[in-house]
Amino acid sequence: MDRNLYTAEKLTALQVMLDAPVIPVIVLTDTRQAVLLARALVAGGIRMLEVTLRTPRALACIEAIARDVPEAVVGAGTVRSAADAQACAMAGARFAVSPGYTHSVGQACRDAGLPLLPGVATGSEIMMAQEDGLTDLKFFPAMQAGGPSMLNAWSGPFGDVRFCPTGGVTLQNASEFLALPNVVCVGGSWLVPAAALQACDWAHITQLALDTAGLRRVPA
Repeated sequence: MDRNLYTAEKLTALQVMLDAPVIPVIVLTDTRQAVLLARALVAGGIRMLEVTLRTPRALACIEAIARDVPEAVVGAGTVRSAADAQACAMAGARFAVSPGYTHSVGQACRDAGLPLLPGVATGSEIMMAQEDGLTDLKFFPAMQAGGPSMLNAWSGPFGDVRFCPTGGVTLQNASEFLALPNVVCVGGSWLVPAAALQACDWAHITQLALDTAGLRRVPA
């Protein structure tokens, strides 16, 4: 992976997935914390950062990271509408992640130049995303929707689809997902524990990021 990837004008969803074994799923309410957190994760080798649109300050946090931590690649999670996609692009997000998929969200992300990792949990949803040209998908909620066994079952009928399972994924079970040939990376919130964020324990978060170096993917 090109370590100068963040200088590129536009990414693909696959590039986002390939950069590291884990994409952290982040909930933020404070822009100063957002910048310090981003720096801590980058110091641990994690640059693709999914900041979820679950708080009123999420867009401001995305903007702060995009402005002040250029070595990070900040994306927006919980993108549920065309308006969300447009607002995230305006804030400086470089990619989008959604909990599900609709044609209007896909089109809005294309219009905004945002690569999209759309959430899918059924074969029908995968086919809907494929109809719009998307083959790099988020399996969500991963554990509740069938876990590694479901992804293994999908490798037959959907052999051309690559996944980022998210939801219930931990450091302890991430390797089970990453051992599957159709899994490129996982998404997880364990890299940013609420207690560490509240305590501003950036060293601990950097160490959690460094710990992901031990996770290995199956070669494509």
